[in-house]
Order: sequence, then structure tokens, then C-alpha cells
Amino acid sequence: MSKPLVLVTAPIATRSGYGNHSRDICQALIESDKYDIKINPVRWGNTPMNALETENKAHFEIYKRLLTEPTMDRQPDLHMHIVIPNEFTPLGKKNIGVTAGIEHTNPPAEWIEGCNRMDNVIFTSDFTEHTFKSIAYDKMDANKNQKVGVVKFEKDSEVLFEGVDPELFKETKYISEDLNNEFSNIKEDFCFLFVGHWLQGNLGEDRKDVGMMIKVFLEAFKNQKDAPALILKTSTASFSVSDRRDLLEKIKMLKNDVKADVYPNIYLLHGDLKDEEMNQMYNHPKVKAHLTFTHGEGFGRPLLEASFSGKPIIAPIATGQADFLDSEYTIELPHAFTKVPLGAFPNGYVDEEAKWATVNYGVSLNIMKDVHKNYDKYKIRGKKQMIINREHFTHDKMKEKLIQMVDKSLEGVAQQVELKLPKLVKKSDIKIPKLKKG
Repeated sequence: MSKPLVLVTAPIATRSGYGNHSRDICQALIESDKYDIKINPVRWGNTPMNALETENKAHFEIYKRLLTEPTMDRQPDLHMHIVIPNEFTPLGKKNIGVTAGIEHTNPPAEWIEGCNRMDNVIFTSDFTEHTFKSIAYDKMDANKNQKVGVVKFEKDSEVLFEGVDPELFKETKYISEDLNNEFSNIKEDFCFLFVGHWLQGNLGEDRKDVGMMIKVFLEAFKNQKDAPALILKTSTASFSVSDRRDLLEKIKMLKNDVKADVYPNIYLLHGDLKDEEMNQMYNHPKVKAHLTFTHGEGFGRPLLEASFSGKPIIAPIATGQADFLDSEYTIELPHAFTKVPLGAFPNGYVDEEAKWATVNYGVSLNIMKDVHKNYDKYKIRGKKQMIINREHFTHDKMKEKLIQMVDKSLEGVAQQVELKLPKLVKKSDIKIPKLKKG
């Protein structure tokens, strides 16, 4: 009997969170050797599509299974669509939508509708699953302005975390010559490190809250002798020269907002780093703690990767990262859920009632100062968090759970041959009724 045919539609080649998750899932499915895997590659916004490396064995196995055209000679037994939910498209006998979901409390109605087109939905965190299951919308007749039904999440769902390879992300003293050269420009021996995109939005309104994190750091350590530094491993959507220039200008403007005679240093790492280099960066002796003010995460993969270095994590324990950050071992930034500014996301992603986590900036300032002043008492927390995460949030653990989910979905699916795969449905082809929140 032939292996079940599994089609994965995903931004497999993109340098993005969804790209990383897609590669992990495809790698796990291929490693199991239980399915005939075909992969339909799609774009993810403006992110670069150069993440697949031919010298990487796992990536080469993915390359071999890429479809050059979105057509097949028979219908997949299972279609896995890894994307935001409004684009979920059922193409298989069974269909699973995989999504990091949303970073705030109100997923759009179109996203709920998208989930309901699938047989099952896999979320990356308890937070995203809860947000989708806890909201409902009134379905309205556009002509009569009357309620004709309710749109709510109606399908089975499960949570599948993003697992990290502990052989790749781990404690190490090895730092490549290139990365050492990059760090040679950093004079401070104590640095906070932030990793993540600097997204759209005004000060305090970008999703990672990078602008306010920088401002609070400047306020905390201005005019201070032997101040620590802040390293930003960030970009907007590209690694272009103009992108780097724009980020440096934003940092300069933030300094102008903080009145000081002497400012602590901020260093921008803007280039593209491979996973091995990212791990070396997390482990660099000048990096003492990992810092984020993030408003919301579907999962928060860079924080999980960073935790495998054994360095302390300074972060709000809210939204997606709450699944793998223990309040006993994380240096927790207190937060409250506040309204999401409409300019923080593209149109259609957020409404006026949506909320996300906002850290207490004043308390966070004092926490950062205390970590710097009394670092020895915080170091052990990072080690303990690393031990927990290396036990529970690995690639192999993720693969084990994923295969169980796939096998369960395939139960009772009859083999079928010589059926042509339907044309892929464009987002604009999906008809969504007029909706309002109930």
C-alpha cells in the first residue's frame, strides 16, 4: 500500500517566523518516513525567500519535494496549510490549518471563517487557541441589517509548540571569527540583547514595542559611568542598506527624546545570520541577558531559542511566550492588557476592541537596573529555565506530537488515485459574509 499523500502549502523558503515553523514541520514529516510529502511554496509578505540552504541536509530533503506547479495527479489524503487563517484553503480529503494565530485578543471574523473551512486547526500556543475559541460574531444580512446567524470557532483544535533543535541551540563557548569581529566594535562587557523585527507603528505602538524598550533603556542608564549596552538584532522586512539607515535614524530620534549628557550605547546588528551564528550570538560572553517588551506573540520563537543558551530572559509572561517562560525562572516584566492602536497592524488585522500586553515601563526600568547591578543573583534563573525548556520544547518532542496529530487526521481516509488537485483558491476568491461582533 502506498504512503498517504500529504500536501503542505507554506512559506517554506521565507526568512520569517512562519518560514521557520514551516521548515520544522516539513522536516518532521519527512523524518518520520510515513508519508509521501509534496510542498507547495508560497510567499510571506515582503520577507526574503532565501532561507533554504542546499548544503543543509534537511533543507535539501525539502527542496526535493517542492512543487514547481500547484497541480498534482491525485488529491492529497491530507492538506496542511501553514498561513494566517483567512487564507486557509481545503484541498485534501482531510485538511489541517496551522497558524500562529494572533498576537492580540480579537482575531478577525474572516479568520474564524477560515478556520471553519478546515477539518482541524493547529495553533502554536495556548493563548492563540484561547483567543480563537473565546470570540463570536453576529452574521448579518447586508440588505435587511438583521442577524442571520453566529460565526464562532466550530472545529477541533490542538496546540503544537515550535520545537528547538538542542544540538543546534545550546550552551557553547565557540564564537566564529566573523561574529567576534562584529562584537569587537562593542566595548561593553555587559549587554542586553533584543532579537526580533522592528515592525510598523508609532512609539509604543510597534508590536515588539522596540521603540519604548530603547527609550526605557536610555532613561535607565543615561549619565551612568560603566553603563551596559543594548544590542538590537533587528530589521523591518529586509536587510537592505536603506532599511539599516532608517533604523539608525529612528534610534537617533529616540535619543533626542531623552535628555542626557551621556547616553548608553546601542548597537545595531542588521545582517542575516544562520542558525549556528544566532546560537553563537545568544552565547557571546558580552551578552548577559535577553530582553523584550513585546506586546504579543503567536509563540515567540527567538525567546525560546535564546533560553537554550542559559542566559536570563527579561520579558512579560503573556501571550504566546507564556507557554515556555516559567514565572519562577524568568525575570518577569509586569504588564496590563491595553487597547491595540489601529496603526499597529495592516488593515483588517485589528479592531477597536482588541487588546494586547503592555509592560509597566517604570517598573521595567528598575528591573533592568537591578539585573545590571545584581546580575549574579539572576544568572541561575536562566540556567533553570534552560533545563526545563530543553526537556519539553525540542524538535523531537514537537515531531512526536505532530505525527500523532497527522495520523489521527488520516484515520479512515480512503486511498484515491487519478484525481486532479483543485486550483488553489486566492484570498480574494473567498466569500465572507458581512459580520459584526456578538
